[in-house]
Amino acid sequence: MTDIIVQPIGFVRGGRVLPDDDAWGGSEAEIELDVSQFGAEALAGLGEFSHVEVLFHFDAVKPEEIETGARRPRGNPAWPKVGIFAQRGRNRPNRIGATICEILSVDGTTLRLRGLDAIDGTPVIDLRPVMTGFLPRGAVREPGWVKELMAKYW
Repeated sequence: MTDIIVQPIGFVRGGRVLPDDDAWGGSEAEIELDVSQFGAEALAGLGEFSHVEVLFHFDAVKPEEIETGARRPRGNPAWPKVGIFAQRGRNRPNRIGATICEILSVDGTTLRLRGLDAIDGTPVIDLRPVMTGFLPRGAVREPGWVKELMAKYW
């Protein structure tokens, strides 16, 4: 096995402090870049985009809470037992989260966002502008339980 070392590029500031499952849509937070690594030029041009994909580390998940097999999403007995890679739960093997957020503003080394489902203090590991050319080409298919799960998420 090869070790992969990833350093945070910054941290989530503000927004929510508890990782509740729903109502993330109106949540506003900032990402402050680590100024020992980055200056304002690292975010230059990002404000021209409407959305950014944020990759972050679920650092509040304890190693003993990590799932590697199948489970029912949110423990809901009405939903099928599916593998950890068939869901987006935070108890993932590498605890990496990914969310597409609306960019509200860029100011120096601070990025203000809406819809980031990460809590205050979360380490951010990457930012990527959302480009339509990288979005799915064709219809997106998903099982019915996902629509139920997402009904109150945003």
